[in-house]
Amino acid sequence: MEFRELKDEEWAFLEPLRPPRARTGRPRADDRKTRNGILYVLTTGCRWMDRPAKDGSYQTAWRRRKEWEAQGVWERRWRRLLEWGYREKKLSLEGVGVEATTV
Repeated sequence: MEFRELKDEEWAFLEPLRPPRARTGRPRADDRKTRNGILYVLTTGCRWMDRPAKDGSYQTAWRRRKEWEAQGVWERRWRRLLEWGYREKKLSLEGVGVEATTV
């Protein structure tokens, strides 16, 4: 599967769901770059250290993926995308089949 970075309007749709920045301490690495790095690894299956350097530190991306999972960020984004898909008639459960011969 080929990786494609999010367009500006796609990023704007999901940005309100990102965790707030800390009020003190060192400024956090750019969320958009970090998120692109995370999605690159998850899409391509490459090692964290092999993702494009333009997306920042691979250690930051790996750590932030875990933090966002624990904070429920990925699930909130997924739910927002589902709601949008149903509202815009891009998704439908009609004709869905479930097959469970292998578990």
